[in-house]
Amino acid sequence: MAGAAIVTAGAFTTFGGLLLVPLHEERGWSRASIGVAFAVSMVLYGVTAPFAAALMDRLGVRRVVVGALLLAGGGAAGTAVAGSPAQLAAAWGLGVGLGTGAASTALAASVAERAGAGRRGLVAGLLTAAGVVGQFVFLPVLSRVVAGYGWQAAAWGLAGAAALVAGWALVALRGARAAGVSTAAYAGPPGAGSAPGVFRRALRVLAHSARRPVFWLLAGVFAVCGASTNGLLWNHFTPAAHDHGMPATSASTLLALVGIFNVAGTIAAGRLTDRVDPRRVLAACFGLRALTLVALPLLWSPSVGVPLVAFAVVFGLLDVATVPPTLALCRVHFGPDAVVVFGWVNAAHQLGAGAMAHLGGLTRDTVGSYDPVWVGAGALCAGAAVLAGAVRATASEARPEAAPARPALEADQ
Repeated sequence: MAGAAIVTAGAFTTFGGLLLVPLHEERGWSRASIGVAFAVSMVLYGVTAPFAAALMDRLGVRRVVVGALLLAGGGAAGTAVAGSPAQLAAAWGLGVGLGTGAASTALAASVAERAGAGRRGLVAGLLTAAGVVGQFVFLPVLSRVVAGYGWQAAAWGLAGAAALVAGWALVALRGARAAGVSTAAYAGPPGAGSAPGVFRRALRVLAHSARRPVFWLLAGVFAVCGASTNGLLWNHFTPAAHDHGMPATSASTLLALVGIFNVAGTIAAGRLTDRVDPRRVLAACFGLRALTLVALPLLWSPSVGVPLVAFAVVFGLLDVATVPPTLALCRVHFGPDAVVVFGWVNAAHQLGAGAMAHLGGLTRDTVGSYDPVWVGAGALCAGAAVLAGAVRATASEARPEAAPARPALEADQ
């Protein structure tokens, strides 16, 4: 169930790149105003994660995920009928942002933390890879739906997919109860699942963590990660390719290739994280990513050639490979609160993504080219590689107050 939910949520996160051009051309909305909706979605995606992680600890994974998928589906449906940039920001920004934020990284981190010692990095890599499948592998299908039937049809299709997976999760839960399987894991102790308790825990963890420099180092590094992936590549690669005469379907195929190699890169990073210093894995990912982004303006062409294929392969290996080592560093420094802390670090990731989603469109509107954004993102990644090496290898400072014990993971997660 966790994998299916993450795949579905992932499909929402890259669909925005297919919306920008048709909304600009059909509605006459500026790229910057459309980028506001993407920015709101990405910021809420990140801010939701720590609260969702705490809520999963209290109520169980399924209840939170069902609500998240229904919310994301409602946001996609609202996007299909939006009549102004403000309505787009409300539907895509609020609905999709909150829904995918609860059913993506927070879910993967929660499940990975329940894995046995020596397996957490691998599980984090596998579930992150599941999100990548949704993000990129289904993108060519969505682009063909947009080309053949319109972007509204694709938005309704995403809404329907989210509803189907949410319904399956509900049926699975009822089936477990009917079969006499214990459902204690779906809810915490009496009264512990109240929203105020969950919110207090998430905010308490933030207050304790924010006192420590390592938290801000990890948050800064992950903000750059979000700016260079979710914010830039996922939203502006297809419009940038369009500027160079490449059809959206061809650009989506390249992004699908990024997704395919993302799976291999993320799983490999998870395996490496279980065996070597996660700081080295993180620094290597950012250093190599910097080189690929700086090179991209020199590789554009109207058709898919070897240089762009090479970019897609290399960037795919590096794209989401930063998640397992970052989660591992959160575990080293924050112990039992690692998942909630990672949720806050991921909020910084999405703040960076949201800023870049807006700035990318604003730069294109202002100077008529995306080239300065690719080079600037490469410079940021080079800086992040240096910051990753500055993170301490061990937790030498006092840890924040430990969170209450988690309920056991559902058997079929």
